[in-house]
Amino acid sequence: MSTEIVRLLTRMAETWNAGDAAGYAGLFTEDADYITFFGLHMKGRQAIEESHRELFKLPIKLDSGGGQPLIRPLSDDVALVISGGSSSVDGEHDPGRESVITLTALRTSEGWRFASFQNTRVSRP
Repeated sequence: MSTEIVRLLTRMAETWNAGDAAGYAGLFTEDADYITFFGLHMKGRQAIEESHRELFKLPIKLDSGGGQPLIRPLSDDVALVISGGSSSVDGEHDPGRESVITLTALRTSEGWRFASFQNTRVSRP
């Protein structure tokens, strides 16, 4: 389970950095819930693809790293995933863009997919 989910996270970064909106959205279930760091809630693979098609026109890339994700199996077919994330704009790392991402991974007939995504900016109190 963990290896397959780590591969899914890797594909998420690869499709993001390639600007592949269809490939990125394909990592999610048809009815996925996707919540951005500023609170926009998108419902479904099509909405994820459409919004990311526009987003990928910007010079935002995901940085590598973020440490090992926490993968907590909830059943044989469901896992909670918590991962760090950060991004760069025009090749410059921006510490203000560091995030904690919480996902629900679900084993489907297509293989493992994300059924939910929540991106929260890291802030200092």
